[in-house]
Amino acid sequence: MRRILVTALLVFATGVAVVMFVYRPDKTIRVATALAAKTLCSDVFVSGLDPKTVFDETIATRPGVRLLAPHMRYSVDRARREINVKYLGHFLGRAVYREGLGCLTVIGDGPVDASLPPYSTALAPLLPEIAGPSVVQTTNPRLQAALDWFFTESAAAPHRWIRAVVILKNGKVVAERYAPGIGVNTPLAGYSATKSLISTLVGVLVRKGRLSLDGPAPVPAWSDPRDPRHLITIDNLLRMTSGLSIAQTGSGFDPAARMLYTERDMAGYAEARPLARPPGTRWDYSDASTLIVSRIVRDAVGGRAADVLQFAQRELFTPLGMRTPVLEFDATGTPVGSTGLFASARDWARLGYLYAHDGVIDGHRILPEGWVRYSVTPTLNTDYGAGLWTNEDAARSAAGRIRGGMPHDAFYASGVLGQRVYIMPSQDLVIVRLAVTQKWPDFDIGGDLLLIREVLASLS
Repeated sequence: MRRILVTALLVFATGVAVVMFVYRPDKTIRVATALAAKTLCSDVFVSGLDPKTVFDETIATRPGVRLLAPHMRYSVDRARREINVKYLGHFLGRAVYREGLGCLTVIGDGPVDASLPPYSTALAPLLPEIAGPSVVQTTNPRLQAALDWFFTESAAAPHRWIRAVVILKNGKVVAERYAPGIGVNTPLAGYSATKSLISTLVGVLVRKGRLSLDGPAPVPAWSDPRDPRHLITIDNLLRMTSGLSIAQTGSGFDPAARMLYTERDMAGYAEARPLARPPGTRWDYSDASTLIVSRIVRDAVGGRAADVLQFAQRELFTPLGMRTPVLEFDATGTPVGSTGLFASARDWARLGYLYAHDGVIDGHRILPEGWVRYSVTPTLNTDYGAGLWTNEDAARSAAGRIRGGMPHDAFYASGVLGQRVYIMPSQDLVIVRLAVTQKWPDFDIGGDLLLIREVLASLS
């Protein structure tokens, strides 16, 4: 019996050792503290939000962090504009704010690209003003009732925690509402809605003839024709069919999480991954693909953070009248195109308006002809296009949205915790909802559908 017991203990200990070696919980804790520091830094220093509220609502409630949060301690250094987070007194996560560049997770002490473009006021917006300086209050009783309901918070979890809603009809804000402490100029996190921005910048470069969707993607690490990754195209990357082995589970154990929170060169980490399957054969949601595209954009416009900002300002932000965008970068000057754009709800609506009008503003074509159609054409058997989610397929989720009242031609940008920009070209309508909704995994899409139905009915 003693021999059996000893053998069982040895087997158990060996199993624990293997799990610890393979999954490395210390790495997961480092990801969690870095995520907490970065989130706090951006929400406090970019958005101007209260750190305790951010920690309680955005960080401590996330599935990958929830069990660790009670043992995390954070400090806010407003003089140095820095956030530090520790777990049980160890595993320091640190993020710093850089004017014009948002927040950076500090990893090691190597060089950091902090270049900024020269300030310029030479260009004028093409899009007329969508609203005045004050919050637009609707006089439509049905629309007002819909917003009242949408912002009413239940006493019990899971919470919706809406931060901002903007309704843009025929190029004008007809109604908007904000949570306390948030206003018309508050830059708010878009998380994965940022992917739609990166796709838009690619579209501009395609129109200018500086990038092509087909043919090998211009990634130096894949330049050897004998490398199977040489076959990956920008189209594969935008549609998340690259075939790269870089799992994204949200667990903290996955390579995608480590890429975002433990790597100085995010795109470099993603580019170095091997292929798991031939490009174009399977769809896998992937922050890594967008980080690689972000590096391609950076290199195409000059190679530095300053070049990306200048290009985005000249070609997109200024023409659309976007005044509040803050695009974050990694240490190499690559935009964090998977998750790193902050903008006011009105500015997110302006980006949506561009897509509602086929990439044309005031007669000026910003996106190439056919780009919107390309962006909303379904990838394989999914309801994802190229940077946008689409209703134009037979996927169950798209069919459910249409049954729920969303127009068939509608499409949207989407980010974790319920950041969504709904675009309905046939209605000349854009609805933006920004939040920290904790209704996993769909972040209350059902509530959004009810709001869309009420908006359509009240404006008909």
